[in-house]
Amino acid sequence: MYTPLIDEMIEKHGYPVLTEESLQDFQKEHKDVVLFFTENANNYPESNDVAIILPEIMKVFEGQLMPAVISRESERPLQRKYRFKGYPALVFLRDGEYVGTISKVRDWLEYIDEFKTMLATAPTPPPAFDLDNVCPGSAPAKV
Repeated sequence: MYTPLIDEMIEKHGYPVLTEESLQDFQKEHKDVVLFFTENANNYPESNDVAIILPEIMKVFEGQLMPAVISRESERPLQRKYRFKGYPALVFLRDGEYVGTISKVRDWLEYIDEFKTMLATAPTPPPAFDLDNVCPGSAPAKV
């Protein structure tokens, strides 16, 4: 299901693995959450990097938000809901509402700055899909 490194992160740090359904209850229990979307880490090896980085970042922001991993079978439906384009992704929610996404691997200071920004940002609707960036050439031609 996951790589050994991601499995180890889940076990060692006790991060819950959430489905679409269990995410609803999780959001009710925690004000600020960060959801780790790994996708297939064999295809997105950066997910293994995030599996090492996320627990370290959580130490910096201890008690400010609750991390969880999204189950593989729930990733695509939730990706459509939160409309992010790249993997791995960290999706931030507050009171069940979308706050923002960090996609791909960043350097340490970028992560720290972006986590601070996410914690200070009010929820907004997820961004609209830009079909030119998701599927180049699939959007209608602009006149």
